[in-house]
Amino acid sequence: MIQNLIFDKRFRSIAFQIFLFLTVIFLFYWFAQNASNNISARGDKFGFDFLNNTSGFSILPTLGTWLFDYQVGKSTYLDVFFIGIVNTLVIAITGIVATTFLGFLIGIFRLSNNIILKFFSSVYIEMFRNIPLLIHLFFWYFAVLRAVPGKREKIDVLGSYAGINVTGLYIPKPLFLDGSGIFLFSIIISIILAFVMSSYASRLRIETGKQLPLFQINIGIIFIIPVTVFTFLSLKSGFPVELQSPEFITDGPKLKQGFSRNAGMNIHPEMIALWMALVLYTAAFIAEIVRAGITAIHKGQTEASLATGMTKSNTLRLIIIPQALRVIVPPLTSQYLNLTKNSSLAVAIAYPELVSVFAGTALNQVGREIEMIFMMALVYLTFSLITSLFMNWFNYRIKLVER
Repeated sequence: MIQNLIFDKRFRSIAFQIFLFLTVIFLFYWFAQNASNNISARGDKFGFDFLNNTSGFSILPTLGTWLFDYQVGKSTYLDVFFIGIVNTLVIAITGIVATTFLGFLIGIFRLSNNIILKFFSSVYIEMFRNIPLLIHLFFWYFAVLRAVPGKREKIDVLGSYAGINVTGLYIPKPLFLDGSGIFLFSIIISIILAFVMSSYASRLRIETGKQLPLFQINIGIIFIIPVTVFTFLSLKSGFPVELQSPEFITDGPKLKQGFSRNAGMNIHPEMIALWMALVLYTAAFIAEIVRAGITAIHKGQTEASLATGMTKSNTLRLIIIPQALRVIVPPLTSQYLNLTKNSSLAVAIAYPELVSVFAGTALNQVGREIEMIFMMALVYLTFSLITSLFMNWFNYRIKLVER
């Protein structure tokens, strides 16, 4: 009986899985027990009650500090934790959008028949992906953004509407007045309608072969509805949204000269350096992924498409890229995850993302290493799982259906 079970493949497989599961459980228990004993030996205790304590350090003004109204001596370490999450999400989401666009563009240029575009894209890819990300970060922060004029000088950008100096980039700040809620709602509705129209045009093309001028239609939807609502509200009760331009002070006391803190919006150099380094570095890898995906499609697809009278741009957009996405999406997901996790390098230039503000300054004050590292690991794990789930769903939606 026992001999029969030993040579039974199904039994061995189940037994091995049970053994592996129990081993993992034992290791987790051993690590947890060991950590608990060490904490007790040091006279400390495990818990998250420190999150309700007030923080005693300042944080660089960002979207996170504005959302949670951060104040030194009044805000808690829980506020600091959420501020770090918000600042990390801002970098991750905007960085993913920008690096995807740039990476696809460079990847397509790499396959272009234009010698200049092909040479430029090749140099870009080889230069940016072979230099460590930390060096990119230091280059943008110390060599570029620290080399601009000082606090009492500026470089004009877009005339007098924006400017940059060593304290950051100052751009117009939107002021939401009466009727702004209706205007923002019209923008959301127009975007939803554009997605609905895209879905309808896709089904129509599959069922009938008819190609709608989708780009022109969506541009019209996205612009006409908000512009109409904005014009109506402006005529009725004044502009619902106004732009407050930055104010540069040249007169008065020396200490007050420079950009005013009460006008315009300031994007700090730490955020600019981190964003530029992450986007340009990750785009080089995405470009190679896009190039590999496109070259994986047999050239007969392109020749057949051109033989039917389709233009090269339509061939690329409607024939090649939709087929290449099944090759592009899996490694593209990994690059999105890398960009999010690489944002933790912001600790090198003191941008207040999660690791910098929570595992840096807050950890030094509180001293709860295990709890704080556990919280950060859980946040990054959640970000990664959500990104993977979305990309897996997207990959499922675009898969080729065999008939």
